[in-house]
Amino acid sequence: MTIGKLAGLSGVNLETIRYYERIGLMPEPGRTEGGHRLYEPAHRQRLAFIRRARELGFGIDGIRALLGLAEPHRRSCEAVRVIVSDHLQDVRTKIADLVRLEAILAGTVERCRDTAMAPSCSVLDLLEAAA
Repeated sequence: MTIGKLAGLSGVNLETIRYYERIGLMPEPGRTEGGHRLYEPAHRQRLAFIRRARELGFGIDGIRALLGLAEPHRRSCEAVRVIVSDHLQDVRTKIADLVRLEAILAGTVERCRDTAMAPSCSVLDLLEAAA
C-alpha cells in the first residue's frame, strides 16, 4: 500500500510516518521502481502499536523500548513492567500537578465573581505577579 493509504487506514499523518521512519521507529518500506514507498500489513500493525503508545503518553524512547520487547523472541513482562511503571509514575505526577492547578484556577474564578469593571482583578493580579 502507498503512504497515503497507510496514513488513511491508520489515522496517522503521512509526515508523521516519514518522521517515524527517519528516527527508526518504523522500518524502511520497500520501493517501487519509481522510488515510491510500498508498505506491508506489518507496517500498519507497527504503526498502530506506535499510535496507541503515543495516545497513552509514552515518549519516543519508551516506544522504541516497547517495540523491541514486542518482538516474539524478546518478550519480557518484567522489562515491560519497569517501563510502564516509570511511565505510570510520570502520569501520577502530572495528575497531581493538574489537581493543584485546578484548585488554583477554581479559587481564582471564585474570587472573580464581579463582572463589572473593578480597580483590581484577582486573575489579572495573579498573572501579573507571575511575570
